[in-house]
Amino acid sequence: MLKTIPPLLGPDLLYALRAMGHGDELAIVDANFPAEHLGPEVIRLDGISATDVLDAVLTVLPLDSFVDQAAFGMAVVGAPDQREPIYDLFETIIHRHEPGQKFSTLERFAFYERAQAAAVIVQSGETRLYGNIILKKGIVRPPA
Repeated sequence: MLKTIPPLLGPDLLYALRAMGHGDELAIVDANFPAEHLGPEVIRLDGISATDVLDAVLTVLPLDSFVDQAAFGMAVVGAPDQREPIYDLFETIIHRHEPGQKFSTLERFAFYERAQAAAVIVQSGETRLYGNIILKKGIVRPPA
């Protein structure tokens, strides 16, 4: 156990987050996502919701402030403008940790391509549909 670090962030995930550099991406995906055969390392957090994973990850991972978008979900297939309830939860968590950051969506296959290029994929136990999000890592600024 470590002080101020959520216990959900185990050693494998902490190592992966720390090893990522500015601009690298992390995919947090739901239980239905085809993570194992995309290529990047997969860290499994079975039984843990994607929203809990996102909340824990954003306690230690800064989002990229040098790009217009640093957080992407998967758009609903056949209805790209539809808002799934989990999107509002993702947005709330992002704004709590990274005020001013936006959440948007990508078409399904564009999301897969981006996840395929991620530094790591975290496979959650999320069962809500479209419980997938990609985060672009930013920089940690020195204290003023």
